[in-house]
Amino acid sequence: MPVAGPPDAVSSLDVRTVVRFSRLALSALGAAREEIDALNVYPVPDADTGTNLFLTLEAAHDALQEVAGDPEDPRSDDAREALRAFARGALLGARGNSGVILSQIVGAACKQLASANPRQAAAPAFAEALASATEASYAAVGRPVEGTILSVARAASDAASAAVRDGSTAFGQVVRAAADAAREALAKTPQQLATLAQAGVVDAGGRGLCVVLDALETTVTGRRRLPTHAALGTRAIPVPLPSGDLAPGGPAYEVMYLLDAEDERVPALRARLDPLGDCLVVVGGDGLWNVHVHVDDVGAALEEGIAAGRPHRIRVTHFAEQRARPGVGLPALTGPLREGRTVVVMAAGAGLADLFSRAGATVVPGEPGRRASTAQVEQAVVAAGTTEVIVLPDDRESLDVAEAAARTVRERGAVRVAVIPTDAQVQGLAALAVHEPGRTFEQDIVEMTAAARHARSGAVTVAQERAITMAGPCEPGDVLGMIEGDYVLVGRDLLSVAVQVLERLLGGGGELVTLVAGAGSGDLADGVASYLQQVRPTVDVVVYDGGQPHHPLLVGVE
Repeated sequence: MPVAGPPDAVSSLDVRTVVRFSRLALSALGAAREEIDALNVYPVPDADTGTNLFLTLEAAHDALQEVAGDPEDPRSDDAREALRAFARGALLGARGNSGVILSQIVGAACKQLASANPRQAAAPAFAEALASATEASYAAVGRPVEGTILSVARAASDAASAAVRDGSTAFGQVVRAAADAAREALAKTPQQLATLAQAGVVDAGGRGLCVVLDALETTVTGRRRLPTHAALGTRAIPVPLPSGDLAPGGPAYEVMYLLDAEDERVPALRARLDPLGDCLVVVGGDGLWNVHVHVDDVGAALEEGIAAGRPHRIRVTHFAEQRARPGVGLPALTGPLREGRTVVVMAAGAGLADLFSRAGATVVPGEPGRRASTAQVEQAVVAAGTTEVIVLPDDRESLDVAEAAARTVRERGAVRVAVIPTDAQVQGLAALAVHEPGRTFEQDIVEMTAAARHARSGAVTVAQERAITMAGPCEPGDVLGMIEGDYVLVGRDLLSVAVQVLERLLGGGGELVTLVAGAGSGDLADGVASYLQQVRPTVDVVVYDGGQPHHPLLVGVE
């Protein structure tokens, strides 16, 4: 995506900045999800911290979108409302120990920023918010342990405060100081926690927080962090013997529930839950709380919640079953499964959705800036009711969503789910065209993946604001040409840019061109098709009405 403005150009947290940060953080967590899952050895080595952090932030992002909408054209200009929605979404969607702690960090920071004096500079406001978030996260944990996400948060907040005291007034400088300190603290976590040292890894939750802070730095400064190899250290991660909560004498269950309760009742609730087990975290405020604890007596944990208020959305995971197959504490699939295979496709426009449906696929609607959620994809996979499902995300940002949904369904057993990493709608069309239910599951995946990879993709869009792209600067109204997701052309005429994109794609050869017309694109697709028939009559061309927003034309070359 274009990077708006020069480094350190962002000096305040307006709605656009908040939404952009949310999108970047979610995308970055999705990309790091499997790495963080692999790091997860404390407090329970169940390899789900990355997934839980992703789902927690996804819930926050979805709640934010309901208020703010598209970052380029937000429905609201109330940053405080956006921050409150983001915090509430994180609280309601928090998953797992680290996800609950992240929701408290996010919630406390958003609350502090929302209540800050509008005239206060962004740098000191951010430093104060991070300090408040760190204090709140320590207070929320029943027995804080160093060498975890808490230590990383403390280092980040201390560095941000120190930068402000030393005279840093640029928002980007303070955020960068916090991100740098978080990375340094993460590298030290094995020295603080023996379980991490024994496994040869850093803390998974702390790594997730570093990813989020790096995304904030990119949002504010426009600079993207270079990849680091500090997180894993080696390609093979030793798995420690079951200990703590997975040992025979450890707590048997993870209990989570939302709680409607008066704030003054929560300290007593924490005191009563603490002796029941460990990993106690109670986060929230203003009458709504998220409770997480590992216990042997599920009933006692729920009874304490009932005594304090009204528990709901209760979730219980049995660790003994989790040792055999992580995630079986999730709700079981409902209804009998029929033998067969379903393709689930994430479509970016009404015309594309109809096209995929007529080809026999189950469609999950979405569009740039309003992509489908993990829950929507998971629901579509489950609703298919077949023993085999193939998912085509057809969008880079949706790939991580599809992977998270597939993992969740796989862990329940019964359904075989595979995700083919299509990152463009035209790749999905190519993959679906060679889908053959009569093949074996594995062979169908191989053929569809090969078809998707052989389909080179391009697109044409119109710039909404002044920005810097890989092809140079652009102004509102400029036409941008894209190839494989990167901006390669800046022009003024839709047809001219579209033809140049097509010629670059055909430079590597091609026998079939697919053109997908966007909403309100007029006769653009027909004009490109006419050009192609005149200059390359041996190349076949098909035109579809996709109806996708934001992209007047999608191009595929096979």
